[in-house]
Amino acid sequence: MTLQREIREFAAKHESFSHGDRILVAVSGGPDSVALLHLFDALRDEFSLHVEVAHLQHGIRGDEAKEDAKFVAELAEQMKLPFHLKEVDVPRIRNDAGKGNLEAMARDERYRFFAEVMRERKLDKVATAHTRDDQAETVLMWLLRGSGMKGLGGMAPLHQLRLASGDSTDSITIIRPLLSVSKIEILNYLAENKFDYRIDRTNEDTTLLRNWIRRELLPLIQQRAGEDFPGRLSHEAELLRDEDRYLDELAIRSLDATRAPMGINRSALLREPAALQRRILRLWIAQRRGHLRGLEFVHIEELRRLIEHGPPQARLSIPGGWELIREYETLRLEKRTRGSTRVCYSYKFDAGTTLRIPEAGYELHSEYISPPARRLPSSEMEAVFDTSCLSGPLIVRNFRHGDRFQPLGMGGHKKVKELFIEKKVPLSIRARLPILVIGAEVLWIPGYARSEVGRVSESTTAVLQVKAITFTS
Repeated sequence: MTLQREIREFAAKHESFSHGDRILVAVSGGPDSVALLHLFDALRDEFSLHVEVAHLQHGIRGDEAKEDAKFVAELAEQMKLPFHLKEVDVPRIRNDAGKGNLEAMARDERYRFFAEVMRERKLDKVATAHTRDDQAETVLMWLLRGSGMKGLGGMAPLHQLRLASGDSTDSITIIRPLLSVSKIEILNYLAENKFDYRIDRTNEDTTLLRNWIRRELLPLIQQRAGEDFPGRLSHEAELLRDEDRYLDELAIRSLDATRAPMGINRSALLREPAALQRRILRLWIAQRRGHLRGLEFVHIEELRRLIEHGPPQARLSIPGGWELIREYETLRLEKRTRGSTRVCYSYKFDAGTTLRIPEAGYELHSEYISPPARRLPSSEMEAVFDTSCLSGPLIVRNFRHGDRFQPLGMGGHKKVKELFIEKKVPLSIRARLPILVIGAEVLWIPGYARSEVGRVSESTTAVLQVKAITFTS
């Protein structure tokens, strides 16, 4: 089978490109990417493709890299294809950052460049020249790093890549038309057609994990397992990707079923098998953060321990400046803030008026009514008071440590903090919840309890009715 026919059938199977597509081909100058460009050039008319070429010079290989760029530019010119070049200094970027993996940084810069070109030129997809041998190397690399199913699934023929840049994200479609093609087939194709290409000598550096796998580990395995081992490994990766997709679909449905008004429901999450719990958490974090960079298996397991066995109210930081907050049966994800000050407010409340409390998102509506009260409040969001017992200015403020009140119908006092624990009031709500007080006496905590003080009786001659209504700003 010719390479043209092979990538044509591969593209049809995976729907990686079709008639009329506008494709950016990533060309380094090496044999794989040069072969890919020639193949797309040959298929241009058949598929009515618009093809452009991109090359990133990442500042790692000095003069050799400049020669690579010149070679790719001349190749694009021969084919009469638009050419895009960008020069960056990845080593300097790493030095400025003070840390980072050079290869990973180069890859990120490359894809950011592709995204820029695709956006400016209104291109649909970027084609990269990853082969079946590259797939085998990738799977082995992730296996050695202790990856789960997603990593062992290797590279997909069609992939949506999200690129975060500050607070914004770009999404590009990556196609890999050569994933079913071996390195030998590529070299034979180039030799038969007398196509020239460049050699990257850094690929010989076995201090890099991928190069060591390619040059030392894979040949050893092939001696025992056979020359077709990369093909079998690629097939296994495809099976794992299919199963991974199915499990992700289950996780999406399960995440929807566990959602709560402020986050997700802890009990609903814990009813799921551990394997789905991990996927649900990853999916939820990806939706909130926009990506999963820096998040590893150990982080997910720490979150699961907190959710299952941690205290009723707790928080745990995750990479990227976020934290998971557990508030009894509600789990929330929030961006971590530094130096935030505790909410503290206090307002004078004139009986018979309306008071708006922006810090709490509440309005208190009050009015005088004639006794006896038309009805006793059926909701703790409403309270009535005997005005003769209100012998001082009314104040609405948030919770203070040491607050106590005399619960309705009881003789003794109780700490407000104990009430919050009994009612499972989240810490974030406790800090802002409005409390109606007179002097040091707590009269009413909207939604949770009211005091014996000011209780309406048969001898009451005047009644103050107060209702708490929430609002959103």
